[in-house]
Amino acid sequence: MMSSLFDLTFVLAAPFWALMILAPGWSWTRRIVSSPVVFAPPALLYLGIAVPRLAEVLPAVASPSLTGLQELMAEPGAATLVWAHIIAFDLFVGRWMYLESRERGVHPLVMAPLLVLTILLAPIGALVWLVIRSAAGRSRAGREPVPAASGPSAR
Repeated sequence: MMSSLFDLTFVLAAPFWALMILAPGWSWTRRIVSSPVVFAPPALLYLGIAVPRLAEVLPAVASPSLTGLQELMAEPGAATLVWAHIIAFDLFVGRWMYLESRERGVHPLVMAPLLVLTILLAPIGALVWLVIRSAAGRSRAGREPVPAASGPSAR
C-alpha cells in the first residue's frame, strides 16, 4: 500500500508542475496556480499518512537524531510520509516562484528549467530563483516609473 501512496504523491502534484512549466502564459494556469490550495493534494496525502503514525513521528521530529531518523525512515510508511512532505513543499515553493516570475516579467524560458530544477533539487532551485529575482528587481528599478493614472480615481 505504501508503495502505491508513494507513487501517487507525485502524480497529485505533476499536473500543477506541468501547467507552470509547459503552459505558463495560459490564463487558466494563472487561475489554477494562484489558488493557495494547489499544494493541498500531496499535503492531504501527508496528513492521511501522518495521523496514524503520530506516535512514531512526533518523537522523531520533536527530538531529532540521525540514528532515530534512520530507524524511522527504514519503515515504508515513514519514507512515504517524508516523500509527501518533500513533494508538498517543493510544489509550494515552485508555485511561489512561478507567481513571482509572472509578476516580475521573468521569461518562461528562464523559468521552465528553473522549475524543473526545483522539482528535482528544491533548495538549489530556490536559491537560483532568489538570485534571478534579485537581478530582475534591479533591472526593473532602472526603468522609468509608470506614470500615475489620470482621472477621478487618481485623486
